[in-house]
Amino acid sequence: MRISNLLAAIITAGTAALPAVATAQDFSGQIGVASQYVGKGLGKSAEDPSVFGSAEIEAGQFYGSVFVSTAKLSQGSDSEIVSAIGYRPEVAGFDLDLSVINRELPGTRAGVDANYMEYQADISRKLGPVATRLRVNYTPDGFAATQEAWWVEAQGTIALDGKTKASAALAERSADGGAEYVAWNVGVKRKLTDRIALDVRWFDTDGHSYGEAYDGRLVGALSFSF
Repeated sequence: MRISNLLAAIITAGTAALPAVATAQDFSGQIGVASQYVGKGLGKSAEDPSVFGSAEIEAGQFYGSVFVSTAKLSQGSDSEIVSAIGYRPEVAGFDLDLSVINRELPGTRAGVDANYMEYQADISRKLGPVATRLRVNYTPDGFAATQEAWWVEAQGTIALDGKTKASAALAERSADGGAEYVAWNVGVKRKLTDRIALDVRWFDTDGHSYGEAYDGRLVGALSFSF
């Protein structure tokens, strides 16, 4: 996907994601480049650099968002578009993020199911100096031959100073008709300016026997927020 097409997709999908734009309280976005594109612990750009971007519109506790990245998958996919509509309430001291997600992989060869829905719930809370998050993602009918699938991930983040945060995550994927594995990542994100940030992170899984996409990899990403 060309960079111009990527940016156009972010703007178009971000605007369409939440019809009540007129009442939106906040709009934010991000563009960037990464040494590789990684999704759910897997390398998804054949170890080539990727360009990505996102946009979000908030209206109270509701939001609409879109994320787009270049990709390179064995089924021919050359990009990934993830759009979502969600609700972020606070309940009994916990921050919740409940969303319905549509995932599209343009360029996928004919005959392969490249569009599917996901349902996701995040539960977050600060425990002392550590910000914690539990994510549960459910797919009733996933990509290609994958049917029902679950992704359960626990993440912890701690501030090292006013501009630097370290985080680690551990996740398990179970699937009917797809690969099952445990994935983890650990890394540091630092704000270089108010809008520019650098993230350096190690990703790995226990599924190396599935292929190169499941191998460990060090990924750097530079992003600009607006």
